[in-house]
Amino acid sequence: MKAAVLFKPNEPLQIVECELDPPKALEVRVKMKAAGVCQSDWHVMNGDWPSPMPIVPGHEAAGEILECGPGVTTVKPGDHVIFSFRPHCGRCRYCTQGRTVLCIGRAAVPPGSLYDGTLRLKHKGQGINQMARIGTFAEEVVVPEEMVVPIRKDMPWPQAALVGCCVATGVGAVTRHAKIEAGSAVLVIGCGGVGLNAIQGAMLSGAGLIIAADILDNKLEMATTFGATHTINTAKDNDAVKKVKAITGGLGVDYSFDAVSVDKTQALAFDALAPGGHAVAVGISAATVRAQYSPMMMVFGEKTMSGTFYGSVRPNLDFPILVDHYMEKRLNIDGLISRTYKLDEINDGFKRMMAGEVARGVVVFD
Repeated sequence: MKAAVLFKPNEPLQIVECELDPPKALEVRVKMKAAGVCQSDWHVMNGDWPSPMPIVPGHEAAGEILECGPGVTTVKPGDHVIFSFRPHCGRCRYCTQGRTVLCIGRAAVPPGSLYDGTLRLKHKGQGINQMARIGTFAEEVVVPEEMVVPIRKDMPWPQAALVGCCVATGVGAVTRHAKIEAGSAVLVIGCGGVGLNAIQGAMLSGAGLIIAADILDNKLEMATTFGATHTINTAKDNDAVKKVKAITGGLGVDYSFDAVSVDKTQALAFDALAPGGHAVAVGISAATVRAQYSPMMMVFGEKTMSGTFYGSVRPNLDFPILVDHYMEKRLNIDGLISRTYKLDEINDGFKRMMAGEVARGVVVFD
């Protein structure tokens, strides 16, 4: 089987032949069908997020169960599944509270390996790590049972893959984390895959105004097709906060969602809030990024700042719901897929993503 392996940060992925050991207890082997090209993978590839090397990136994916190890009870061969890149031990304080994306029950396991601390993937005898313990830029993977969620079989593979990250993160940030009220004024900063889905989440929740902000006109044009009522090009507008307040009658927005999460966008997310507003950091920045906002205005304006990881979703429950939303035409996932690639075209996929040419690129496997 083939996999896209990163041997050193800031080098292209190499498509190499690999050997895959069979699943052990509570593990499954999955034939990959589709995998999204995501900014989070890029953070690993360029060294923003230090990771063990060599490693197979990829975390937004869907596939078919081929084989189950001893003790597996939630899936069987032939099942269609979406990967969850978060563990779900079911026993820690967060899992028992229903906040499974914050699971700490696997924290002692080395990153990149499976839960017994060993590797299943090898290249010329060398062990290969798997990003988020799934590493989905590969033709087949062995992963923990708890990191796959079974779904209905009529869901198309590329669309199913995107549910596993950008759809869940964007929609969940609005509907699960912020729980916005109908009629709210909303600002979404960054109109890539996650931001576009935050816009969709705002639509599902009945938002009254949805303002999209980005530095690229093509992204803003796309945002309008997903439900944005107004757009702001922050590279051209010298005072985006003033523009937001003009659109909202002088007050600002009730909720802002920052799908970029760098210093400038975090400041915009906070400053654009109306009194009593709630700003949510959704995108994941490099570890060195620091944001600035006024604590005085937070107090006087009773503003809230929070972060959401993975949209605060519960993958086992929410992935099938999001799939149903798509199948019932309540979610537009087709429009997210700007381009598809074969595995050996994956480096081109990242170039196009970083150039802002696509909402989402998807690697489609035979």
